[in-house]
Parts: sequence; C-alpha cells; structure tokens
Amino acid sequence: MILGALIAPRMGFLLPESILHSEWFAVLAAFVAVNTLLYLALAIAKLMPKPRPRRGRVVRSETRSIHPDGPV
Repeated sequence: MILGALIAPRMGFLLPESILHSEWFAVLAAFVAVNTLLYLALAIAKLMPKPRPRRGRVVRSETRSIHPDGPV
C-alpha cells in the first residue's frame, strides 16, 4: 500500500478504459474543451487594444505647451 502511494505520483493517474469510453466522461471532456476555448478567447481579447470612437480632430481651447505663446 505504501509502495503504491510512492510510485503512483511518478507514473500518473490512469483510469480504466470503461470509464474513458463512458458517456458522462465524453460530456465532461467536451465541457472542459469549450471552457478552455472560452478562456483562451477572453485572454486574447484582453490583450487587444480597446476600440475608441472616432470623433474627428479635437482642437484645444488653450495651449498646454511649456511655451505659452505657442500655437493653440
């Protein structure tokens, strides 16, 4: 029993073939696949720049330059 507990983490966890071919396992695998794609799409969308509405050229009423006599 103790030897099995020491060897199992190195070998990995294996399920019987009957479980891997069951319907509920296929549903679970499909859910995990869709969930992974959703989080991938959200991560890529978060990396993209935010779209900003275009309102034309904005002209300031006052200059913000360090030279107060410069063009507005």
